[in-house]
Amino acid sequence: MTMTIRTALISCTGLLLAGLAVPAQAEGLGAEGNYARANGRWGAELGAGYAVDFAGFSLTPAAGVYLRDGGTAAYGRVEAAYQIPMSLRIGIGARISGEEPRVYGTVAMPLLPRVAVKGNVGDRYVSVGLTVGY
Repeated sequence: MTMTIRTALISCTGLLLAGLAVPAQAEGLGAEGNYARANGRWGAELGAGYAVDFAGFSLTPAAGVYLRDGGTAAYGRVEAAYQIPMSLRIGIGARISGEEPRVYGTVAMPLLPRVAVKGNVGDRYVSVGLTVGY
């Protein structure tokens, strides 16, 4: 291996390890992709939102598209969450789609800075996926 490739690999590894030590922040624009069961059907949720962070708490309004059975449906949601330092983000949300809003619990675990695996569970609504950004 040449010195340039070795130096690049060591630098990338160092940046990755330094990034793992930084807690995820919940501020700014973000995107989310989930596999979900909503309105009685399984499908994919693709959405975007903006998180506002204050003292470990965040408020995140978002909107997106729910793709299922060859069709689409728009949805909106709002989540309030608390970031446990160097750990999970837990909270509550409401998803607006179909006939009535669905309240759910949410938990996200950071994988990298600004990337987290996330799960939502509520009345006739469940999803798991990734968030990028907030």
